[in-house]
Amino acid sequence: MKKRMTLSPIAKRFRGFLPVVVDVETAGFNPELDALLEIAAVMLRIDNEGLWQPDETHFCHLVPFEGAHLDKKALEFIGVDPYHPFRFAVSEAEGLETIFKPIRQAVKAYGCSRAILVGHNPSFDLSFIMAAGSRTNIKIPFHRFSTFDTATLGGLAFGQTVLARAVPAAGIKWNNNEAHSAIYDAERTAELFCAVVNLWNEGKAVKRQ
Repeated sequence: MKKRMTLSPIAKRFRGFLPVVVDVETAGFNPELDALLEIAAVMLRIDNEGLWQPDETHFCHLVPFEGAHLDKKALEFIGVDPYHPFRFAVSEAEGLETIFKPIRQAVKAYGCSRAILVGHNPSFDLSFIMAAGSRTNIKIPFHRFSTFDTATLGGLAFGQTVLARAVPAAGIKWNNNEAHSAIYDAERTAELFCAVVNLWNEGKAVKRQ
């Protein structure tokens, strides 16, 4: 008789989905035409007190795919030179595999069914990842259309929908000089998501008393 896997607290919390916080930086707004330049993914964990916390961050600079459009204004906004040698950029295929490998491992380790992307206005991030997956024939570990949006959650919990305002409203430090890099934005988004989930869990615990 096959032994049933005991679900982890993470697998139980979101209907079997593993939340992974993602941010991308791009050379425009069209996922089919504009280059995907940076991806950062922050894994989450539950500590011994039952609080959600950011865990490991995985990151890659990407080389623009062949024929990609590079919008000058977008590049100036994020402060990226796509072909600077010190970016140590890799191909989309290598970058996606680098980011996806620990996500797939965590899905298996926690007994989850798949990952679900958490982001600030995450449809943008997911659309670029899906387009890159299509170009490289790499299977995406995320749910293909469901996401968790910290713009909505931040508005609900703290009355702020802009990341630079929602993060301080949650009591988390924010540095405008570091913003608009995939790592920084993903890590602050992860802290914001955890703050909202922990606040909700605390409220639910009070109601049960």
